[in-house]
Amino acid sequence: MAGISLNASAAVISAKAAFEGTAPVPEKVKMDADPKCKMLHPDGAVSNEVIVNSNATLKNVFVYVKEGLAGKTFETPKTSVLFDQVGCEYKPKVFGIQTNQTLEILNSDDTLHNVHSLPTAGSQAFNLGMPIKGMKLKKTFSKPEVMVKIKCEVHPWMRAYAGVLEHPYFGTTGEDGVAEIKDLPAGEYTLEAWHEKYGTQTQKITVTDQNQDITFQLKAA
Repeated sequence: MAGISLNASAAVISAKAAFEGTAPVPEKVKMDADPKCKMLHPDGAVSNEVIVNSNATLKNVFVYVKEGLAGKTFETPKTSVLFDQVGCEYKPKVFGIQTNQTLEILNSDDTLHNVHSLPTAGSQAFNLGMPIKGMKLKKTFSKPEVMVKIKCEVHPWMRAYAGVLEHPYFGTTGEDGVAEIKDLPAGEYTLEAWHEKYGTQTQKITVTDQNQDITFQLKAA
């Protein structure tokens, strides 16, 4: 359910990523090259590129305001965004962060991981080896970009994506398939939904002081 905005002239937008079609069969992930990763998945692991929820929605869809905020500036959050390596997977797989906000990178696994960012819009790339459990590093992205790919050179199945924006109006769908954009001021906006496999969709909305639900319909090829 959409929450109640604390700003009388703002609203919460609940964007559902509905899925249409037959869900692809997840590919098996071979972890034989790293016994520690294989041990963490005794029943085997599968690709997390497409996760269809039980309510016929998609997980890991990034939804954000693409147009409608021109001329507005926003403070950089003092809080950091946690990006973990746990179970030989990146968590979260898809996330949002503001420009110059701190990305706190953690290795929770007792094995060597690597975090290699691949920005194309002007942010400084980084390529970090993290061999120690509990190791933490901090980085930032200086330029907005949707999306910045992150990969692990050691474990090729590990991929993540960061939506880097100059504003705080974004969200990522979870197990209910809904992304919440909170406290969006009244106005005319274009929202975009991004998915790793199914691409992007846009939708124009008019925001008043009333919370609203919208739906993006993503289809299997």
